[in-house]
Amino acid sequence: MFGIVRPCRHRLTESLKTQWMAHLCGLCLALRKDHGQLARVVTNYDGLLISVLTEAQTGAGSAGAGRRTAGPCPLRGMRTASVTQGEGARLAAAVSLVLASAKVRDHVADGDGLLGRGPVALAARRVAMSWDRAGARTGRDVGFDTAVLVDAVDRQVGVEALAGPGTPLLTVTEPTETATAAAFAHTAILADRPGNMAPLAEAGRLFGRLAHLLDAVEDREADAAARAWNPLTATGTSLVEARRLADDAVHGIRLALREAEFRDSKLAHQLLVHELRRSVDRAFGGPSSCGHLPEEATAAFGPPGHGGPYAPQGPQAPGNPYGGSPFGGEPPRPGKRGFWAGCGVAIGLCCTCKVCCADEYEGPWSRRKREGWCGNCGNCDCCEACSCCECCSCCDCGL
Repeated sequence: MFGIVRPCRHRLTESLKTQWMAHLCGLCLALRKDHGQLARVVTNYDGLLISVLTEAQTGAGSAGAGRRTAGPCPLRGMRTASVTQGEGARLAAAVSLVLASAKVRDHVADGDGLLGRGPVALAARRVAMSWDRAGARTGRDVGFDTAVLVDAVDRQVGVEALAGPGTPLLTVTEPTETATAAAFAHTAILADRPGNMAPLAEAGRLFGRLAHLLDAVEDREADAAARAWNPLTATGTSLVEARRLADDAVHGIRLALREAEFRDSKLAHQLLVHELRRSVDRAFGGPSSCGHLPEEATAAFGPPGHGGPYAPQGPQAPGNPYGGSPFGGEPPRPGKRGFWAGCGVAIGLCCTCKVCCADEYEGPWSRRKREGWCGNCGNCDCCEACSCCECCSCCDCGL
């Protein structure tokens, strides 16, 4: 489970959390159906964005179409679930397979860990080749030529070999940008919205840039210790410049999404606007992490070993202090406030604009979690009502 868009369940409404899990499980099951059990290991958080974008344009999720009921699964605590199906999930599976294959080959070439040993490396190469063929086969079924992804991966090796001090960082990120632009744009073809191809290609290009940048920032110290190649170190790019490029990419994605037409954009907007901003802050040590419990220990949708949906969850697991499955059980609620104490808190919430602009706030009397009026705005103009709020900048995010 890898990717830069790792939303904490506390930041998603119940509806958006259900949709997010439907896409995640849909991607996993699409991989299993077309390519066998082993292919499920390439399920990743960023790949499901392809499925999310396809459904956002068709509106199939809100209409109940494009869904099926999946049987009990150990990874869901032996519960059934409504999951996505169709071309969006299959395209996400094809892209995930090809890019995972490239990742395996890259680790083999670098001699990382067990993959640096002869017999394991040989087996890994064979698996990578089978994933390439499987991804190409599924790509053809949905009209997508995965050759653009393979070409980008092959060019990346040459670009990195030629990069050195003074090389523009965007020269290094270009192959990744090209690959993700093609994948994002093809969702418009699947949704029969050709007018969305250009803006989604731009959003995909900037997403690829951001993914490359954040990966470089997060691996910078580890790469230095292992004397491994890192784009920031190789090109002499400072963290200040990397942050500027990351912020520009997030802003550009938001503007590109405004140019596209969606039937139901709430989840896509939440992931590609709000959660991307938090991903940047997390990588650079900013403040926008989940405020409920430490990010790496408790993010419900974090990477393996950190409370992810497929990580073991027991009463003593650090990622789940309340015990049980991440799909069930609620943290203990504090007692309700008295009338006068609640009034004081309510005044404070209004004066700080949290009722209007926060993603989530605590009810002044009940202490239940409430969603801010503009905290999860999608295809609406609700944020224009908050233009008088000078205490925050979140209200300019409407699509």
